[in-house]
Amino acid sequence: MSIYDYKVLDNQGNEVSLANYKDKVLLIVNTATGCGFTPQYEGLENLYQELNEKGFEILDFPCNQFAGQAPGTDEEIHEFCTLKYHTSFKRFKKIKVNGKEEDPLYTYLKDQKSGTMGKRIKWNFTKFLVDRNGNVVGRYAPTDKPADIKEDIIKLL
Repeated sequence: MSIYDYKVLDNQGNEVSLANYKDKVLLIVNTATGCGFTPQYEGLENLYQELNEKGFEILDFPCNQFAGQAPGTDEEIHEFCTLKYHTSFKRFKKIKVNGKEEDPLYTYLKDQKSGTMGKRIKWNFTKFLVDRNGNVVGRYAPTDKPADIKEDIIKLL
């Protein structure tokens, strides 16, 4: 399978095929609104504003698996992100990224790129970088700020 074979639900509950993102460079991030890393939304939005016209997309997957740091409904999460951080990139339905109920997309991403804890996602704001051909080419820890990975993204554009 390729990343383009997966379908996910957007924050309105509509099915979205990742095939819609063919020929784009993707940064796929599991996020939370009440996490110490939540201010990374600002850096993510800066990357998106600067690089989107060149073929860059951010796919935001809220996740409440880590200390309950993404409480609230999908609508409340979206409202928080757009009002506080002015995010404009695509936000999807809240998912699980580890365990028996993890989203199949995250099973695939983790199979493609392991991290310091093996395949397991350590915390919110783990980032996966996908090239224009759908290859998962990078995995970044929550401590890696968006600005720190900008050059890796530019190389793929």
